[in-house]
Formats: sequence, structure tokens, C-alpha cells
Amino acid sequence: MEPGQIDVVRRFNRAVTRRVGALSDEYLSRDRSLGLSRLLWEVEPDGSEVRVLRSRLALDSGYLSRQLRRLESDGLVTTDPDSDDGRVRKVRLTEAGVAERATLDLASDELAASILDPLTDGQRGHLVAAMTEVERLLLASQVRIEITDPRAPDARYCLRSYFEELQRRFDTGFNPTRSISASDDEMTLPNGLLLVATAQGTPVGCGALKLHAETRIADVKRMWTSPDTRGLGLGRRILERLADEATTRGMQTLRLETNRTLTEARHLYETAGFTQIEAFNDEQYAHHWFERNLER
Repeated sequence: MEPGQIDVVRRFNRAVTRRVGALSDEYLSRDRSLGLSRLLWEVEPDGSEVRVLRSRLALDSGYLSRQLRRLESDGLVTTDPDSDDGRVRKVRLTEAGVAERATLDLASDELAASILDPLTDGQRGHLVAAMTEVERLLLASQVRIEITDPRAPDARYCLRSYFEELQRRFDTGFNPTRSISASDDEMTLPNGLLLVATAQGTPVGCGALKLHAETRIADVKRMWTSPDTRGLGLGRRILERLADEATTRGMQTLRLETNRTLTEARHLYETAGFTQIEAFNDEQYAHHWFERNLER
């Protein structure tokens, strides 16, 4: 981190919070704060699970409960057990809540227009482009990468998305039963592990290791990132975290194979210290094999 970067971020935060009215207890001239309004915005039309809201907004459980009670007392939401699973609490907008959301949307549009109106066309373009880039980078800063049980829902989502993408992109399609295995047991310690990346409570990427203690070689498997997060360096972060996990567990070498259609994956490996080598397995979907020495 370069000197002065912290000061720039703090100055930016002050400018934004003041300009969008985040300091007021009556955000957008409504009788509630920005925090309460944002919580109301996050409730999906069909309802949202409390745990999803808590994760998406990074709120403490007790604080979120208090905020929901305030919205309930205003008649804007209800919080009840889910009809399919009584253990899950679900928040739903009332008729008044839907109307309030519409009012907030209109006021928010007016606020956005008030920011853009004083600017020239060129300045508006620069500001919108800068905001888009800032939004993407802020999303990248919120990504969390954790070892996850491959049977967990987030892991299942990532693995299913990985298979679906390979099916679309490979010339011959993709059938996981015809590929070299990376089963749940093989992606569970001590045999291996699965990393899942999440952003605002949503799974956005994964990567796995198969650990071979006898040879001190780790095979990289199931590397996938959501199209919405590509270009943010998430694939490299997952790959480096896999390298760290392999090193911690005494591995000396990382190996992987990839298909010729995955050109961006090949570029990632080539720029992350991997060297192309002769085939070390009979993976029928592979055209390129790579290796990285973890002891260097």
C-alpha cells in the first residue's frame, strides 16, 4: 500500500457520504436513516431470508433484528418462518412497504439527477465510468475466500456453474463422469480441499486441491469465477490461496491441466509462475498441462 492511499480513501468516503445525504437521519426526506432505507431496498419482491440480508449488508445479527423491528413497527415489512422450512426466517414487504420502495426509488432517481445535472456531457461520462470502476473494485475488496465443505449449498452452486460453463465452451461438451475425478471426499481434508469465494453473501468463485502426500504434489481442480467478477483478479487470488494452502500442507509442486478453449485460464497460469510441461495424466478434455514449483 502506497503512502497517502489511506488518506485518499478517507477523503473520498467523506465526500460521498456528504453528497448522497448519508449523514441525515431523514434520508431522501423520508422519516428514516440511509441504513433503514437500504435494508428496505434489499428485500426481494418474493421476500428475503434474514441470514441473506445479514450477509449481504454485513450487519451484526442483533443490529439487523432491531432494524427489522423498526420497519415492522412502521408496517413496511413482516418477518415470519418460511413456509418451506420453519427454521428459516423470511422478510417480506407489506403493501405499504412496496409503496414506500417506489417512493424511495423516485427520490433516489432525483438525487442521482441532481448530481449529474450540473456537469457537462463529458464530465457526466467520466463520472459514471469512474463510479462503475469504483463499484467493481469495491466488490473485489469484499470478496472472502474460505475452505468450504464441497457438499454445502454455496459449493454446490459453484461446482454446478463450473460444469455448465465447460459444457457450453468445450468443443465436445463436458461430462464430469468422463473426466478425472474430483469427488467430495477428494476435496475434503486430509485428501484435499475446496475454496469458495463469496461477495455480499453470494458465491462468486471456487478452486480445489487434491493433495498427494506421498509425492508432495497437489493437483488444482475446479477453478471457476463468476462472469460478473471477471477482470477483478479473483481467479489469481483463488489460485494464490490454493498455492498457500498446498505449501502449508507440505506440498512441493502444483499441477493442473486445461482445455485449449480456456485461453484466459492459460494466460492466468502462464503469468502466475506455472510452466507448460508434458502430459502427466490422461485427462481427455485437456490440451495443456502446467506445473509450478512451490519451493522457489
